[in-house]
Amino acid sequence: MPRARPIRQTGRMARARIDDGAGRVAVRAALAGGTSASRDIRAQAVRYTLQLLAEQAEGNTLEVRVPPFGAVQCVAGPRHTRGTPPNVVETDAATWLALATGALPWADGLASGAIHASGARADLTGHVPVLPLH
Repeated sequence: MPRARPIRQTGRMARARIDDGAGRVAVRAALAGGTSASRDIRAQAVRYTLQLLAEQAEGNTLEVRVPPFGAVQCVAGPRHTRGTPPNVVETDAATWLALATGALPWADGLASGAIHASGARADLTGHVPVLPLH
């Protein structure tokens, strides 16, 4: 009987990647339904667009949070490893989906107070939209 290979431990649980087709369907459904879209649809749309952000802006300098659905670390630069990250962007699901799809420019969301950004590198200019639909 062949010996089993050891599983490499990284300290993190791997997340399943959301399929692009399913992710795009969820984003369109969430945008069409607004706040009346199901929680599951909104969650998948947010997680898919956060996944795209993390893939398109690889790094660990900035943490983008969309409670209660998800958070990712992104943007190249100094790596954050412990405690509260020094660079954080946080917003609600509707605002995030508007940013992620191009319906809301970064500067407008920031100026309106819908986006909370703290830290010298808490800027998504040039990184959003991740899935232009507008």
